[in-house]
Amino acid sequence: MSKPDRRPARPLFSSGPCAKRPGWSPAALTDAWTGRSHRAAGGKAKLAGVIERSRAILGIPDDYRIGIVPASDTGAVEMALWSLLGPRGVDLLTWESFGEGWVTDVAKQLKLDDIRTLRADYGDLPDLTRVDPSRDAVFTWNGTTSGVRVPNGDWIAGKRGGLTICDATSAVFAMDIPWDKIDVATWSWQKVLGGEGGHGMIVLSPRAVARLESYSPPWPMPKIFRLTKGGKLIEGIFKGETINTPSMLCVEDALDGLNWAAEIGGLPALIARSRGNLAVLEGWVEATPWIEFLARDPATRSSTSICLRLTDTGALSGEEAAAAPKRIAALLDEEGVAYDIAAYRDAPPGLRIWGGATVEADDLKALLPWLEWAYAQVCTGLAPAQ
Repeated sequence: MSKPDRRPARPLFSSGPCAKRPGWSPAALTDAWTGRSHRAAGGKAKLAGVIERSRAILGIPDDYRIGIVPASDTGAVEMALWSLLGPRGVDLLTWESFGEGWVTDVAKQLKLDDIRTLRADYGDLPDLTRVDPSRDAVFTWNGTTSGVRVPNGDWIAGKRGGLTICDATSAVFAMDIPWDKIDVATWSWQKVLGGEGGHGMIVLSPRAVARLESYSPPWPMPKIFRLTKGGKLIEGIFKGETINTPSMLCVEDALDGLNWAAEIGGLPALIARSRGNLAVLEGWVEATPWIEFLARDPATRSSTSICLRLTDTGALSGEEAAAAPKRIAALLDEEGVAYDIAAYRDAPPGLRIWGGATVEADDLKALLPWLEWAYAQVCTGLAPAQ
């Protein structure tokens, strides 16, 4: 099979950090609040702008707090776990590596006693009907390393005693989040809007705030996790007064992504772009006999972290068959037509192609013949083993 003539204009399909918005250049950072204190009025205004523009685009209720916190989505999730868990039993839902990481932290670091782990293999969801609304629940909305998402929030009780703590980092700005079903949500800037790493966002419902102000965890609380002082919420965190020093270049970049999102039509347009990207790959997978989605149920397919597995590796078997996806990804990287599309290190062998809103459908369409070319090279023995 000869090499395709057409190449993606932007071969950026990484699942994090993700592609910048179309048309982005460093000129977008011209107005960054650099060389000045982030606590000065101008710096606070920039940080508050990220908070309020996020609220407006995502439709987050006015009585929910939104804060910018350290250490990306990981820091935001850990802040929630360390600050809120303990008063009730916890249901931990896991079906991929990041959810499994939260299980490990709650069980081995916080060492809570009343834990139930609802686990499923890669490609599946656990039985969501087993979640007990009297208990706290910790889950990812979209499994970034498995390409499996919860289909909706219908399984979450409207009237519940426990808190729902949702790692939504590869879902927000690409999927509908029912905020009335969520007590804590977290994400980072580096996913759907293509921002930079290192900063996290945390959303707290009034119920989560009430927990924070009525419960004091028995373990030491690192400074970067502290959301209360003297039993009261530190309101400044949710007005742009960050716990530690943020990168104002990253803040400017986040504002640029949010402005772009608003200009193209807000959340409906972002969701439509991501779903359109998934549709491109769905059509190709349906017509291609050697590949399938890792997500077994079409209703749970991610439109952002789209994970695929090879069903036929030709003459390859054993370790060579398992290595085939990595070799395909490496070939495409060498050709400069797709970067960073190998499956996550803890996931089953396969490919992971980002379909978030900053990716253009035309670039995915241009990628498809290259995937077929690379498959032919690897699985017919034309490409040398690595």
